[in-house]
Amino acid sequence: MVDTRPSDGFAGDKKTGQSFLGPAERRFIDWGIPKIPKPILSHHLTSLTLLWSALTVLFGWFAADNLAWLHGVSVMVFLQWLTDSFDGSLGKYRKQGLVKWGFYMDHLLDLIFAGSMVIAYSFLVQAKWLEFLFLVLLLVTCATMAVSFLSFAATNQFQIAYYGIGPTEIRIAYIALNTLVFVIGTEVFSWGVPVIVALNLAALIVLAAQTSKNLWAIDYENNVDGAER
Repeated sequence: MVDTRPSDGFAGDKKTGQSFLGPAERRFIDWGIPKIPKPILSHHLTSLTLLWSALTVLFGWFAADNLAWLHGVSVMVFLQWLTDSFDGSLGKYRKQGLVKWGFYMDHLLDLIFAGSMVIAYSFLVQAKWLEFLFLVLLLVTCATMAVSFLSFAATNQFQIAYYGIGPTEIRIAYIALNTLVFVIGTEVFSWGVPVIVALNLAALIVLAAQTSKNLWAIDYENNVDGAER
């Protein structure tokens, strides 16, 4: 979240991987950044995820009695996308220099928001086996995000989009799910949750295996180069 890469080579503000909606999102951000009022700074936008997370859990709790509150959850998803998309670019535009703090806090709060979504959905089910699956989903969600963070620690390349799917596409899926549940009811969870857990678990296994393979290759190549020297 800064205008230039710091001297120690930290690349947390340089994301790799392109999502399907990435180019359109980039154009929207570049258009909107100059229009943000000057008193608003990047760390203000980053910190707002705490509010969006708390309201997401609250609206999920309310939705257990009235599914119309799921629209409130969708609004929180949209607002979190908005502030999360603009904070880093605003930091660069304003030359704030919050590179490592921005990386740390931005992604810590992203993880909290992802957890708040799972918690909000868990209020909508009563069956114990579905509650258990939501716990599994929470674990898988955290582990999937950890793959990106740990890979970055090992390679200094931060990738958040895989196979064209990134945070924006996932947020759209959340909003679509909220709309679907509001229209047809929570019965969708009886088959939808197992499917979502299975898909997320499969994605985690693929990403973890691919990352492991890449890091293994890097280590092997380094060892070979070292032996030759």
